[in-house]
Amino acid sequence: MSNSVTREVPAPPGATPASAGGGAAPRRRRLSLGGSAGIVAGLVILCGYLAITQPIFLTWGNITNIVLSNSVILLLAIGATFVIIAGGIDLSAASAGTACAMVLGLGLSSGLGAVTALLLTLLAGLLIGVVNGALISYLRISFLVVTLGTLSILESIALVSNQGTTISVFELEAFQGVYHFTLDRIGGVPILMIFDVVVVAAAVLILRYTPFGRSVFAIGSNPEAARLNGINVALTMLGVYVIAGLAAALAGIVQVGRLTAASPAVDSTLLLTVIAAVLIGGTAYTGGEGGVGGTVLGVLFLGVIQNGLTLSEVSTFWRGTVNGLVLIVAVALGVARHSGLFRRRKGKVS
Repeated sequence: MSNSVTREVPAPPGATPASAGGGAAPRRRRLSLGGSAGIVAGLVILCGYLAITQPIFLTWGNITNIVLSNSVILLLAIGATFVIIAGGIDLSAASAGTACAMVLGLGLSSGLGAVTALLLTLLAGLLIGVVNGALISYLRISFLVVTLGTLSILESIALVSNQGTTISVFELEAFQGVYHFTLDRIGGVPILMIFDVVVVAAAVLILRYTPFGRSVFAIGSNPEAARLNGINVALTMLGVYVIAGLAAALAGIVQVGRLTAASPAVDSTLLLTVIAAVLIGGTAYTGGEGGVGGTVLGVLFLGVIQNGLTLSEVSTFWRGTVNGLVLIVAVALGVARHSGLFRRRKGKVS
């Protein structure tokens, strides 16, 4: 109960101390920056170690490889960031991306033009988000139940859509635009990397500088207080899951472009990696706190770890173990931060 009172009037990112409610706001702001500083420090140390032990690590080719190989994770993680900040979770994210990839593959292989197939893929992601959001927001079914159910449904649809076989699109003329989008470069910079930056910038602007973004933080902090302040909680939550669905569609498109095929199999570690990246980046699993910038750092952190394991010739079978341990540590630090452990220590020093 005391937790609800503390977060009843959430401070949106960038709020001044006065608008956040007096003296408590600066303290929360410092804690948030401390969390970001932690992941930045960890990333710098990890990169420094790999730069010393693996000379190829800091080459432009390897850096772009890290970014491009984690583009699908980044897109899904951006959608998950909105959902988790709003106090929910989307267990169907990886399955939604796979289902959208199959929609694109089926559209291209059936003779549809590239634009039509891409629009159908985005529409599929939009529909998935609407279904999840409507069931959670308006029928008030638990987000765990809904997204666990749609996870299973979407996995099944992806398998049934082409009898469980992969759709190769490499030789299709309509696919060439997607292929060049994911693999070509402009002045040495991959087009996909530029696209990732644009998506991240758009997500930051929406989350931090729009009424919708402020509503997302408010609902994650205290949905009842948000409702009493005039926020349409149900509509905002619907919007959050729509964003997650569209992010899954974009991830599916990128996945097909990089693999030159649409596979119906869902990566069993993808969902864990996406959620881990969001939480490692400082987004609170209880909602109401976090940001896209931290999620980007979380994706890069896990991507650098995976790249380091590959360069060190360590079996990729350890990836799940590493991601799981990092996730547990990140959540444990978040719990300690919210419980006031760091604040009390700071008080003793001062």
